[in-house]
Parts: sequence; structure tokens; C-alpha cells
Amino acid sequence: MMKPEATPQIFFDYKRNDIDDTTLLSLYRGMLKPRMIEEKMLILLRQGKVSKWFSGIGQEAISVGIASVLDRDEYILPMHRNLGVFTMRDIPLYRLFSQWQGKANGFTKGRDRSFHFGTQEFHIVGMISHLGPQFGVADGIALANKLKGNNKVCAVFTGEGGTSEGDIHEALNVASVWQLPVLFCVENNGYGLSTPTNEQYNCENIADRGKGYGMESHIIEGNDILEVYVKLKTLVESMRSNPRPILLEFKTFRMRGHEEASGTKYVPSELIDDWGLRDPLINYENFLLAEGVLTEEKMREFRNEFKQEIDYNLDIAFAEPKIEPFETTELNDVFKKFDYQAIKANPKTENIRFIDAISQGLKQSMERHNNLVLMGQDIAEYGGVFKITEGFVEQFGKERVRNTPICESAIVSAAMGLSINGFKAVVEMQFADFVTSGFNPIINYLAKNHYRWNEKADVVVRMPCGAGVGAGPFHSQTNEAWFTHTPGLKVVYPAFPYDAKGLLATSIEDPNPVMFFEHKALYRSIRQDVPTDYYTLPLGKASMLKEGNDVTIITYGAGVHWALETLDQNSEISADLIDLRTLIPLDSETIYNSVKKTGKAIILQEDSLFGGIASDISALIIENCFEHLDAPVRRVASLETPIPFAANLESAYLPKEKFIDNLKNLLSY
Repeated sequence: MMKPEATPQIFFDYKRNDIDDTTLLSLYRGMLKPRMIEEKMLILLRQGKVSKWFSGIGQEAISVGIASVLDRDEYILPMHRNLGVFTMRDIPLYRLFSQWQGKANGFTKGRDRSFHFGTQEFHIVGMISHLGPQFGVADGIALANKLKGNNKVCAVFTGEGGTSEGDIHEALNVASVWQLPVLFCVENNGYGLSTPTNEQYNCENIADRGKGYGMESHIIEGNDILEVYVKLKTLVESMRSNPRPILLEFKTFRMRGHEEASGTKYVPSELIDDWGLRDPLINYENFLLAEGVLTEEKMREFRNEFKQEIDYNLDIAFAEPKIEPFETTELNDVFKKFDYQAIKANPKTENIRFIDAISQGLKQSMERHNNLVLMGQDIAEYGGVFKITEGFVEQFGKERVRNTPICESAIVSAAMGLSINGFKAVVEMQFADFVTSGFNPIINYLAKNHYRWNEKADVVVRMPCGAGVGAGPFHSQTNEAWFTHTPGLKVVYPAFPYDAKGLLATSIEDPNPVMFFEHKALYRSIRQDVPTDYYTLPLGKASMLKEGNDVTIITYGAGVHWALETLDQNSEISADLIDLRTLIPLDSETIYNSVKKTGKAIILQEDSLFGGIASDISALIIENCFEHLDAPVRRVASLETPIPFAANLESAYLPKEKFIDNLKNLLSY
């Protein structure tokens, strides 16, 4: 007599909720495919055919459940362990395999690895290793959806470890204040790499934080695919009719290491055994078998189908040659191609201040670009601390002129999300000094996106900067050198109202990220006749303000006016005076031509000397004009100290007074 087979154990109490068999099988196939891909990747990793792998085995139900309830044109922002998102969007596997091998058919041309990529074709925006900015980018994507009125939702992922980052808190707060339709999905798998949850946070559940943000939140069994699917389907349908953010905590576990090299020795074996019983794929498979929805024959058919698909696409990826580095290609891909269109100024002018030119440029850009959104602290009804946007709310409305919470990082990230979803954004840093609080997304997101996965960052960050107004160490820096050192950012620094208005218009037209510096001491002290209508000026073209034969003076910002004053007081000096206007791109041709003519060069900057852009310009001159030089290149800059408050200390800090001595010493060399 044969012993009856034991009934397979089913850990979860699955609820069908009238789900049809086709959907049940679709969810099963959705989990099976990434599991089989992962199992193959682990073999290839041991064979040395892939370099690194972040396993999501045991967490497939979350990715598959969410991707199943979102429309194909609704953005998803996944992380390392969300392979199911990519497979549910039917990305050709050879492209994924090429991405993981750093080949050309991938999404980053070998420039980034793993899931660090996005694709507009499949409405996926991949992660960066800094984790936190993703939530802010989701805010921006959702804001764009809300402005379009398209009733779309987006979903963004992080792990429980990532929720400790300040960017996460900022983004959740912004989403709540603005009521943005975002699903904030936290996969709580118990460990941030090796750090357990009790060393990450001190509340019982991450979802409990929703109350503090004034946000709806839910805890979901992340390994029960039907619970994930049913709850998310209900929530998403509700969000489409009632846009709002929702914080979701998925209780789950990863059965492998953070990445394969780290292993799982830090995890108690009994915990791994316990979660092994909760395997989302095996439990669901047993449930479908018990329900008669799935058969052993059908299982074999699905596995054979996926095995053939995986092997076929791996052959394509392995046959693809390694990427060949071409310097021109690499350099050209840092920025999105921008075909500058010159819009000439009309003959009608008015004599206005620098600050008025900025305000006019913003207003006329808002009129020209219906998809332009301004964001910043106190910029709406109050008009900003410098009153540049005064009256904008009345003309453009609060949807496009947005007061923000005090959270620079989330707002810069949101600007990136707006750009991804078809908008332009201008972010006002209340003072350039405060950009440190938004440094991460500027440097690691805006600057790198086009190079990484060919996605523009149509964002301008306005930077009221500079000393001379007695504002002290936290409101007076001119910190342009932080950004000229970062490939992927353009840096603009006008000295006159005419230039400020035209260059701001071009910066907003340009689909690349622009750091736009506005010297506060010039706001109300410099006037000029400026065309009343909209016009543009090219980036990367310096202005020759004076021409002479004895020396080349290179400067920008307030330094231009210091140099003009010096030359006015010393009429015997015959100098080329170059106002750079833009630092990146730099008009090196104008610099070289002038230096080759005069044989002497002096560079004046307000920033402290060491590490400033004057050092790079000096090096460029020496490397390209050495045989034409009649004296060493001279740099003049502020003291190597923070900027002091008291007027006499501030005056001693700035290079204005010592510029003439340095200039005369150079001339007499």
C-alpha cells in the first residue's frame, strides 16, 4: 500500500477576493521569471561572468504586485531588489543582461551598473547609491502628474535602512504638504546591509511615522502576493480619484546577503529558516496547485519557457562586444545637446537694476514656457526675501509659483522629477550658502543623469551669493568653484542687468542643469539699459569690456566692477578686461587670444584663492599660452577664511583693495 503524499505547506491564508484564474497565473508568472533570472545570475556570479549581484530572492511579491496595479505609463522608481518591476514592464532581457555586463545594449553605455538606470520608454527611474533623493524625485514626478491633471500615480521604493536618511523625511513632508499622489514603498527586510532594524530606528513600525507626516499609511504582508495585489489595487484606484501620498511598509525578508559578497553570517540561522517558510513564490505556487489553478505540467511549461528566454537573451548579451571607450563620445554625453536659438533684443529699453532684470527674465520665461515651475522658500505671496518674484502668484498662480518647506534637498530632487515628467523647474536657494543642504541631488543626480542614462535635467538653481553686504559667514559665500568642479553642471555668473536677463532666459531654455549665480551686492547697486522684451544670450561666450595691450584682466561677478573701477582710476593702464559671464562652459578662446596679444594675465575672483576657478584658468593659460607669457600669471582672491560680518573685517577679507597693487606689480615685472 502506497503512502499518501504530504500536502504541501502553505504559510499564508491566501484570499482570492474573486480574482480570476488568468490574473492569479499572471501574478505567479510575474514572480517566477525574476526568481529564475536571479538563480541564473547567482550561477554566473560564481563563474565570474557577472561582477556583482544584489539579490531580491524572497521579495518578489512586492515588485510584482505593485507593477501589476500600475498603468504602463505610470512611473516606478525601483531599487536594487526590484527586478520584478523591470520584468513586469517587459524590458527585453538581453538589454538587462547587457546593462549588468556594462555593454552598449544596456541603458547606461557601461557607465553605471546594476539597476542604476532609468528608461523613459518603460517609465522606470532607477536608483542612485545615495538612496534618499529617489523619494524627492518621485515627489516631482507626482507634482507634474498633478499639474497635468492626468490622475496618474507613481511608486517609489526604498529599504528600511534608507528611511534613516534626511532626504526621505524631507520628501515625505513635501508630499504630504502638497498632497502628491505617490506610493512610498518601504521594503522592511530587517537589515540595512548588516545593521538590524533596532539599530536603524526606535519606533515599532515605519508605517507609524505616517501619522507624524499627516499621511495615510499601511502595513502589508510583503510576501503574500494576493494581499499586496488586492490592497494596492484598491489604494491606487482611490489615489487616482483622490490624489494623496500613502506610506506603505512591506514586511519582508531577503534570503541572500545585501550583495552576494557580504553573505548572511550576521543573520541568526533560525531567522533565515523562519522566513524560508514564508517564501512568496513557493507558498503561492502551492496555493495555486491546491486550488487547481496551476498544474505540475503547467509549472514545467512556464519554467521551460523562461529558461529558454533567459538562455537566448544571455547568448545575445554574451556575444555583444565589450564597449570601446571614445573620448569624444564620453565628453559629448555629459550634456544633452542644446541648439541655442538667438532671440534678438528689441530696440525698446528701460534703465533698470540688476534685480529687476532677474525678475523680468523670470516673468517673461514663465510667460513663454507654460510648463515652467518656480520653487523656493517664501517666493509666493511674500515674493522672496529679495522680492524678485513679487506679484508672480497673482499672474501665474500658486501651482506654478510654489512656496516650499525648508528642505533644499527634497526640492532639488523634486525639480529633477518635474524634468523627467515633462516640466522645467527653477529652484531659488534663498542664499547660495544654503545650497549645502541640497548638495547631494545637485552633484549626484542633476549633474550625472544625462551621462548615466541619457535623461535631461531641465533645472535652473538660482544662487543669490556674495559678500559686501555685511551678511556674515552664512549668507555671503560665492561658492561657484564647488560646481565648476562637477562635470554635468553649467555655471553662469553675470555682472550686469543686460547679461543677467538674457543669460537667465537661455539657462531656462537649456535642458541641462544650470547653477545661476546672482551677486546680492549688485542687485540694487548696478543699473543698465535693458530691452523690455524677451531675449537670449549664448552661454559660453565672454564679454570683452575694455581693450588694451598691456595686460589681460579676467574676472566675473562683482570682480568685474572692481576691475572697472580700478581701470577708471588708473587711465594709464591699457588692459583687455574680460567678463567671463559663464564659467561652465568657459570661453577659453577669448582668454587665449587676449593673453597671446598682451603677454600678461591677472585673474580676479571674490572666492578664496586655493581651489577656486582662478587656479584652473591660470593652469589653462600656462598650458596653452606659455610661450606668449612675459610674466607669471597672477591670481587675486579673498582671504583663506570664512567671510566675516563686521564691515572693516569684510573689507579686509575681499580682494578689491589689493587688486591694484597686484596689477601694478604684474605690469612692472
